[in-house]
Amino acid sequence: MGINRRTAGSLIASMCVITMAGAQAKTAPRPVYIHMNMKSPSMILESTIAVRPGQKVVFINQDNDIHTIVGYNPKTGATIQRINGSIPASTGMGKAPGRYIIKFNHLGRYYYYCSVHAYLKKKSGKLYIPAIRPDVKGFGSPMAGVIIVTRNKRVLAENPKTSSQKFLPE
Repeated sequence: MGINRRTAGSLIASMCVITMAGAQAKTAPRPVYIHMNMKSPSMILESTIAVRPGQKVVFINQDNDIHTIVGYNPKTGATIQRINGSIPASTGMGKAPGRYIIKFNHLGRYYYYCSVHAYLKKKSGKLYIPAIRPDVKGFGSPMAGVIIVTRNKRVLAENPKTSSQKFLPE
């Protein structure tokens, strides 16, 4: 019992379809990076970034101080436990910086601040915003930002160029 030409042709065609379907599988998008660096006036170089649902956001601490990432609701001031982490300080030039990784699966805006450098303050009786801690000197603005989770290609294209770089030169 051998395989005739028609059966062999169908078998080869089936294998090609399976191979092509596998080749079309999408790879995960590259992470988006948020850098914390003493040389920046705001200390967070990319305070507003946009990501796709499920895309990784990696906070990179190139600073010699520990930082935190605390999520909050600007309408209520309530902490969002989903965003709550600590980022160790960099251990020096050429050493691995501290990092904190998070992903968001749902569309929306996610606000955060560093509780070492800022606290939430009610502004004009409406929204809560991060304000510089009075006991922290030498910072022009609080360490805070927003992550926009969207599928809008125009918004995604507006990310700062540095958000695609894992490490920034000093």
